[in-house]
Parts: sequence; C-alpha cells; structure tokens
Amino acid sequence: MRYGMVIDLQKCTGCNSCTVACRAENGTPAGVHFHKVMKYEAGKYPNARMKFLPMPCMHCQDPPCLKVCPTGATYIHPDGLVLVDEKMCIGCRACMVACPYESRQFLWEIRNYYPGSPPTPYEKVKQKGFEKGTVVKCDFCLERIEEGKDPACVATCPASARTFGDLDDPESEASKLIVLHRGSRFREELGTEPSVFYVKG
Repeated sequence: MRYGMVIDLQKCTGCNSCTVACRAENGTPAGVHFHKVMKYEAGKYPNARMKFLPMPCMHCQDPPCLKVCPTGATYIHPDGLVLVDEKMCIGCRACMVACPYESRQFLWEIRNYYPGSPPTPYEKVKQKGFEKGTVVKCDFCLERIEEGKDPACVATCPASARTFGDLDDPESEASKLIVLHRGSRFREELGTEPSVFYVKG
C-alpha cells in the first residue's frame, strides 16, 4: 500500500479551491499553507499563457526530511505517507532545510484569522492539534483517508484535476493514469521518489 496523487495540469485552472479546502479541513492557523498553487508564465508573447502547478507535500518514498530529523518526529506511515509527530518535534527545522519542495512550515505562533479578536469556535476546535514551535505539513488528510474518503483537495477540485489512490495497485485509477499519460514527478532527478505525479503538463 502506498498512497499517492495524480494531478492533471491541463484540467487545473489555478482556482485555489484545493488551498481553501485544505484550510477548512485542517483548520490551519493564519499564514500557514499546507497546500500551495504555483503560478508561472509559459511561452512568449503573443502566445504567452499562465500555467499552474499545485504543490502539496510530495510524500516521498526516500524523504530527505526523514534522514535529517534528530528525534524521529518525521516518520513514514504504513500507507506510505510522510508524517510529523508534533509531540516529538523539537522545532530544529532541519527538515525544512532538507525538503526540496518547501512543503513544511514552522509554527512561530498560533495566529487567529481575525487579529485582535478571540478565536472563533471553529478555530478552538481545529487548532487543538497544533503546537507552537513545531513543524507542520500536509498529511493527505489522513483522518479522511482512514474514513474511506479522498483528501479534501481531491474531493473539492471543481475540475476533477486530482486522483488519489494506491500507487502499488496497478488497477487503481491513479496508477492507470500514470501509465496512460506517462506521469512525471517534480524534481524527480533528486531521487526522492515523490508520490505525487503530474500528467499532461
């Protein structure tokens, strides 16, 4: 079992629904982004166009962040996901330096979305799992996966640009898309073996 994601770059419109869904699902503090969508220009005038590259955590099979973590706070889940145990994290940020995808962020503080106001009931519930002085990242919505659901970004994408599944299963939809469209991985030359594949881009 190795969970992974396939993102169709022809379908992605850069709407950031995935980013909003991620925030809503995880209740991330203000300023913290588990998921980002990079924008860049392709081509030359007069045929230049805007393109988009969604960037969740890559959940690498050979993660550099794991190798440098001095406490074992970064670990690989049996399903192949790269996770962080906030109780073991000492906030050294070595993993942030090691990650070539800039997938991790440090919680300098737990900020509310409405400065000067007390936390909303939603924030009180969602932010209980965050510890100041630790590193956080995308976990592919592990709680949703354990309930048999897709990650929030996959379920929310209005263009159906994302497919989630078991990459070790050749019959899964994700595996079939990778083979059919010759899926590639971002910065694959680094040898990190990411579990996020891009097609048609």
